[in-house]
Amino acid sequence: MNNNKQYSILVWNIKGINSQEKWNATRAKINESSCQILCLQETKRENFDILYLKKFCSKHLNAFAFSPSVGASGGIITIWNGNMFDGNIVCSNGYCVTIKFTNKLNASTFHVSNVYGPSYSEGKMAFITWMLNLDTDDLEDWIIAGDFNLYRSVENRNKLGGDANEMQLFNDLISTLDLIELQFNGRTFTWSNMQLDHLLIKLDWVFCSPRWSFNNHPSTRVQPLDRPISDHIPYTITFGSSIPRSNIFRFESFWIEHVDFLKIVELHWNSTPYFANAAKTLNGKFKQVRQGLRN
Repeated sequence: MNNNKQYSILVWNIKGINSQEKWNATRAKINESSCQILCLQETKRENFDILYLKKFCSKHLNAFAFSPSVGASGGIITIWNGNMFDGNIVCSNGYCVTIKFTNKLNASTFHVSNVYGPSYSEGKMAFITWMLNLDTDDLEDWIIAGDFNLYRSVENRNKLGGDANEMQLFNDLISTLDLIELQFNGRTFTWSNMQLDHLLIKLDWVFCSPRWSFNNHPSTRVQPLDRPISDHIPYTITFGSSIPRSNIFRFESFWIEHVDFLKIVELHWNSTPYFANAAKTLNGKFKQVRQGLRN
């Protein structure tokens, strides 16, 4: 029997995590999403410790890795439930924090890349060049999500305009890395300029590896959430994982009426090898008898 457990990753460009207003908003979204992994971009913070995390995180989010901001610019942090996942840092720089997670329930592994792309032209080119050189050979189950500060087509804006060269480079990058886009459910744009004459653009993206999409997590869902603060929307990535669970043994009362019941119990009870550890021997006997009765 398999128990399909659901996991949730909350992703958000918070645009600064240095005020009570931002702490309250982040904690509310953590509670709303019931996330086990939190990916924040543009933290505008040079350092984090576990005491600071308590300002906006629930107790279960107790492990983290971050890339510091440069002054008040940039900054990325990934926070996770250390009781549920082991996390090893694969990459940490100004563009991305990648963690290899190992699920403590079933030992499965997957990678999450938390991305923040620069907003200025020279920085975008450097970011794309860096991503083109990513070694993704070992990242079989891989999610890459965050604020790329890039868009794929003119349909990703509510107004005419945009840089055709940047769009082409971004699409070439996605193709070269063999990424699969995961669509936002019911949402076209993820960023607003917050003006009366509003400009809306899709700058936040979720991609995955083919193995993630086709083999292990085909029902992965990206769900936008209401935006209480910041100029970007928060969103969750929800996926399932099969947790092995042993079959339940039920003793049937009619077995004791069977003519061979005692013979079967005696045979399997006495055929169990003995161990120095008495508890291990007793456990083995019960397993043998259970198997014999099932057969």
